[in-house]
Amino acid sequence: MKKLMLVAMLGIASLLNNTATAQININISAQPLWGPTGYDHVDYYYLPDVDSYYSVPKRQFVYLNNGNWVFNNTLPARYSSYNLYNGYKVVVNGDRPYLNYNTDKVKYAKFKNYGGKQLVIKNSNDKKYFVVKGHPHGMPPGQAKKIYSGNAKGKVIMNSPGKGNSGKGNNGNGKGKH
Repeated sequence: MKKLMLVAMLGIASLLNNTATAQININISAQPLWGPTGYDHVDYYYLPDVDSYYSVPKRQFVYLNNGNWVFNNTLPARYSSYNLYNGYKVVVNGDRPYLNYNTDKVKYAKFKNYGGKQLVIKNSNDKKYFVVKGHPHGMPPGQAKKIYSGNAKGKVIMNSPGKGNSGKGNNGNGKGKH
């Protein structure tokens, strides 16, 4: 009897741990409208066309300026004609991936000038992206938490839509600020 209770308690603990892990790892509502579809969690995007990164949690671009990595809300003026919706984005998870820039630049060079062949969140009809602020099929506040549920073992709760990115990383229109 004691063994049966121990097994049951371990099973419940495992279930609770899996649900908690899922809750922590999902940041869909923080992803920008121009981000690629298919990811429940993103730390950074690498943007091969402009040799820059975008930090999803900080909602800032990361780029080299005179040999130093700079975090800024917009891309520098030299990229003012770059359209975030059309450029290819490589999902890179981890802490400070820009420190691997020399490797990423070579590894992802094949995606330069990819030209809008990647589905972005704004154009997705997948319900899980409706929580991204500014999505054309967006949901009213409070409804976002109800949209994404895990398996029958429990509900996965995401960030509230008010904490998401409104797509204004580049003036909201995919263009860099002058």
